[in-house]
Amino acid sequence: MTSGARNGAVEQGGAVEVFEEHRRILLGLAYRLLGSMWDAEDMVQDAYLRWTNTDRKQVREPRAFLMTVVTRLALDQLRSARASREAYTGPWLPEPVDGRAFGPPDTAELRDTLSYATLHMMERLSPPERAVFVLREAFDLPYDEIAEILGSPSATCRQWHHRAVGRLAEGRGRFTPAAGDHTELLRRFLSAAQNGDVTALAELLAEDAIAYNDGGGKVRAALRPIVGRPEVLAFVAGLMSRYPLEEAHLIEANGEPAIWTVIGGQRQLVTFGIRDGRIHEIFGILNPDKLSGVGPASTA
Repeated sequence: MTSGARNGAVEQGGAVEVFEEHRRILLGLAYRLLGSMWDAEDMVQDAYLRWTNTDRKQVREPRAFLMTVVTRLALDQLRSARASREAYTGPWLPEPVDGRAFGPPDTAELRDTLSYATLHMMERLSPPERAVFVLREAFDLPYDEIAEILGSPSATCRQWHHRAVGRLAEGRGRFTPAAGDHTELLRRFLSAAQNGDVTALAELLAEDAIAYNDGGGKVRAALRPIVGRPEVLAFVAGLMSRYPLEEAHLIEANGEPAIWTVIGGQRQLVTFGIRDGRIHEIFGILNPDKLSGVGPASTA
């Protein structure tokens, strides 16, 4: 091996090591922006290829460079994904994940921006609003750095962030229950559903409760959101009376408690949006393409 080849191998090895130091952060960024682990992994791989083909001597801060690449790639994909998600069979829900894939959630903001209910609400944001919200809330970047990443004025980024926070709050503010309270509420929900205790279920549901079911056209699932406490109660009670419950486990998904079930041979992950001790949203993910990264085995 020539001296030039050896130096090239060392430089390439260093590039790989630097990238691997940031892989989890980049994966967490891409997932929060896209709501799809499959797409996030592809995005991070694209960023790796760009990194290894970049003149790294010109890169002053690898983390900032890589976050810029991932964010801009994700923005392009978000803009093109809107049409496909609107044409999706039934409600489109984010792909649930094992939150450990992104490393420990060191801050409340990291946990909150990973929660399933927050990811679902972020679908109502424009791509730039979502990007600013994630970069600011999850990674605590100053507006001038966000402006450089998005190639937009800092003042515009502040406006996007302000609009994003307002849309997500909907006048209620964001509230995440303590882990123990969250788990206990899910235990009560599961027990009431298994026992057909409609009264106990009704006590757990908010008046404006909504149930979403994502089958993706691949399995049978409700094609429209089920709105209102009476309708959600009837749906859950009817489901439990018609189909045998073969498995039910409390697991963790997106850093929060969730329920993994097998009902009538169909696997399903159920996550919840909880505020003020009541269930406001029920998210049933049945599309098998979205269940590969979660389940009793993956969280054991």
